[in-house]
Amino acid sequence: MIKLTSIVIAIVGIAMLYMGGKLLLLGGSPFYVVMAIGLLITAFALFKKKKIALSVYAVLMWLVLAWILYEVGLDKWQWIPRGDVIGLIGVWLALPWIVRPLSKAQSSGKSSGFHPFLGTTVIIMIALVIGLSFYDPYPQEGNLTNKRNPVDTAVAGDDWAAYGGTSNGLRFSSLKQITKDNVSDLQMAWTYHTGDLSNEQDATEYTFEATPLKVNNTVYFCTPHNEVHALNPETGALKWKYQPAKDRSYLQQHQTCRGVSYYAPEKQNAATTDAAAPAQCRKRIFNATTDAKLIALDADSGKPCADFGNDGIVDLRANMGTIRPHALMQTSAPLVAGNLVIVGGSVMDNGFNSGNPSGVIRAYDVNSGRLVWNFDPANPQQTQPLAAGQTYPQDTPVAWATLSADLKNGLVYVPFGNASPDELGGRRDADSNTEKFRDTLVALDLKTGAFKWRFQSSKNDLWDRDNPSQPSLLDIDYQGSRQPVVILPTKTGNLFVLNRLTGQAVYPINQVDVSTQGGVKGEKFSPTQPVSALNFIPEPLKEKSMWGLTPFDQMACRMTFKSMRYDGNPWTPATEAGSIVFPGNIGVFNWGSVAIDPERQILVASPVRLAYKYNLIKRTPETENKRLFTKDGTPYWNENFAGDYAIRIQQFASGLGIPCIAPPWGRMVGVDLTTGKTEWLRRVGTTKNLKTTFLPGRFPIGFPMGMVAHGGPLTTAGDLVFHGATADNFFRAYDINTGKLLWQTELPAGGQATPATYLGADNKQYVIIAAGGHGSLGTKAGDSVTAWRLK
Repeated sequence: MIKLTSIVIAIVGIAMLYMGGKLLLLGGSPFYVVMAIGLLITAFALFKKKKIALSVYAVLMWLVLAWILYEVGLDKWQWIPRGDVIGLIGVWLALPWIVRPLSKAQSSGKSSGFHPFLGTTVIIMIALVIGLSFYDPYPQEGNLTNKRNPVDTAVAGDDWAAYGGTSNGLRFSSLKQITKDNVSDLQMAWTYHTGDLSNEQDATEYTFEATPLKVNNTVYFCTPHNEVHALNPETGALKWKYQPAKDRSYLQQHQTCRGVSYYAPEKQNAATTDAAAPAQCRKRIFNATTDAKLIALDADSGKPCADFGNDGIVDLRANMGTIRPHALMQTSAPLVAGNLVIVGGSVMDNGFNSGNPSGVIRAYDVNSGRLVWNFDPANPQQTQPLAAGQTYPQDTPVAWATLSADLKNGLVYVPFGNASPDELGGRRDADSNTEKFRDTLVALDLKTGAFKWRFQSSKNDLWDRDNPSQPSLLDIDYQGSRQPVVILPTKTGNLFVLNRLTGQAVYPINQVDVSTQGGVKGEKFSPTQPVSALNFIPEPLKEKSMWGLTPFDQMACRMTFKSMRYDGNPWTPATEAGSIVFPGNIGVFNWGSVAIDPERQILVASPVRLAYKYNLIKRTPETENKRLFTKDGTPYWNENFAGDYAIRIQQFASGLGIPCIAPPWGRMVGVDLTTGKTEWLRRVGTTKNLKTTFLPGRFPIGFPMGMVAHGGPLTTAGDLVFHGATADNFFRAYDINTGKLLWQTELPAGGQATPATYLGADNKQYVIIAAGGHGSLGTKAGDSVTAWRLK
C-alpha cells in the first residue's frame, strides 16, 4: 500500500513539475514547482518507508495554505484548485494504514496509527474548510430604504402588455399581492407545453427566450420557430395557436423569439390610422420572425389580419437588396407605440466581410402595414420611405434589441450595435455616417423618424460591444433635481444614465485611456473609451484569477493566460497570436437588460463575468472564400469570407468545459438610482445541472458559486425580484432591499428568459416564465411555460 501510494504521489509530482515548469518559463507563478518538489520528496521518502515523509508533507500543506491565503484570501471557491489534490493526499497519508506501517518500520516498540504533526495539520485544515463553508467574502451586504412614491411613468399593473411591461422597458409591475412575507407560499398554478422542440436540422443556438404578455384576458407568447400561442391566464388552457412553416437550418444563427407585441386602438387614435380598424383584427398581436417577416394576427382568433401587408405579412426583406440565406432575422419583440409597429433587425455575425443587410429602423402602420418612416444609419436625414426598387445601403449598424418609447414626449429610443464584421476596422471610413451610429443610442421622433440625438457607448468597436438591451425610461431624483432619464446597459458593463430628452449625461462619464498599440496591421484604435460612474465592468484579470477543479486544469488556464495578450482592460486588441477579451462578446449585460422599480428608484441587474479568446486568422487571395476554422455542414459565422481575417471566438475555458476565470460568473446587484450607489451585491445560481465535458450527465450538486445568467429580472411593488436565467434551471425570488433569497423552484428546463407577472380574472397575482433551455449555454432543452400563484 505504501509503495503504491508513493508511486501515485510521484506521478502527481512529475505531472505538476512538468506543467509548473512550463508555467514558470512563461513568467507564471513558481509555486507549482515548489509543490511538485514537495510531492516528489514525499514520494521518495515514502517509497523508502521513511516516517519523515509525513512530516515533509505536513510542511508542504502549511506552505500551500500560506500561498492560498496570499493569492486569494478566504474565497473558498478559489481554494479548490489550489488545495484539493494536496488536501486529499494529506488525508490519505494521515490514515492509520499509512502511518502505522511507517512507525513500525522505524521503531521496535508499539507503533502508533496517528502522526502528531501531519494528523494535527490535517485536522486543522479540515476544520478550516468546514468553517469556510459558512463564509463568503464576495457578497456585499446592504439595505435599500428608498420610500415608495407615486410616479407619472407608465408601469405594468393588472396586465403585462408589452415586452418590458410597457413601452418604457422597466420590467416592473405595480402588483403587490405577492410580497416578501408570503412569496414562500407560491405554488405552481399551471404548466403548458408548446410542442415546439428542436431537432438535428435546427440551429445550435435554439433558445426559448420569450417573455409572455398578458393582455386582453389572454397570455400570448412566441416559440423559437415563431409559433404564437394564446392561453387562458388562469388555467393555461390553449385558446389558439398560429403555426407558420418551419424553416429549419444550421445556418440560422439565432433560432429564437423573445416576445410578441400587442395593439388595441384608442378612440383618440382612430382618425390618425390609415383606416378604421375592422371588427376582426381590431386587437392585434405582432410577431417579428427569424425569417424576416412582420406578422399581424387577430388577438382573439389567431388568424392573420388580411388588411395588414400581404394577407397579414410584411416582408422585411423589401428594399434590402441581395440577402444571403439566413443573413437577416428578427429575434426581439417589435415595439408598438401609438399607431406604429417599429422594428430593427439582426444579421449573421461576420459571415461575410461585406454585403450584410442594412440596419435600417422601420415603422409601419399597425392597421395597413404601410411603411410610415425609416431611419437608415447611412442616410439619417432621409426618413421618407424608399420607393420600390431602391435599396438601403448595406453593412450599417444594426439594432437587434427591443426598442423603447416615451409616448408622452413622442420619442423612440434605438440601441444600435455594431456592423458586421464586428472585430475588424481596417476598412472602416471614420468620416462616414456608419461610424457615427456604430454602438449608439439614438433618439428619434416617434411620428416621423427624424433624428433627435445620439450617444456613442463604445468608440470604434472592435470587440462586438453591441448595445444589446432594451433601454429603460423613468424619472429620477439625482443631485437635488428631478430628471427624465434613459438607462442604457452595455456589454462592457456600463450603465449609462442620460437625460432622455437631450442625450446629455446625468451620471458622470469618464474617458479612460486604452490600448492603441499592437493588433493586426492596419488596425486603428480609439485612444479613449467611455466609462460611466455606474458600471459593473469586472476587475482586471491576473494570473491568480485563473480557476479550475484541480491544480492541473488551473495551470493550463494560467499558461493560456500568460501566453495570450491581455492588457488589463476590456479593450485589449484582438491578435493573430490570440488575445483574452474580458468581458467577452456575451457581455456583462445582454438582451435581458435590467429591471427598475420607478416608485422607489431602485435598479436590479444580473451582470455576467466571462472571458473569451479572440484569434484573428489571416486570409490570403487563395483563401478568400475558404473556411479557415469551421467545417462544411456547420455554421460559418465569424469566417468573414472575402475579408482580411477570419475571427475565431471561444469562451476562455479549461479542457473540462469550465470557465478559466474564478467564480462568480453570475451576480445580482441592487442600486439606489438617487445616489448611483450599489447597495448590495450577491452571487446568483449554483453548479447544479451544469453541462461539463468530464461527466456523462449534468453536474448533480448545487454549489452556490454564481452562475451565468442569460435573461432579465422582474421587479414588483411587493418589493420582490423574480429571476430565472441562471444556467442551473432554477427560478428564484429575492428581497429587493437586501438581495436575500426568499424562494426558489427548479424548472423542467433552462429558464433563459425574462419573467412577467399579471392579475388573473380570479383576482390572483401570477408570475410566469418560459423554460425551454439555451443551445449555446447547454442548458436542458424543453418547451414549458409555467405560472405560479399563492396557495
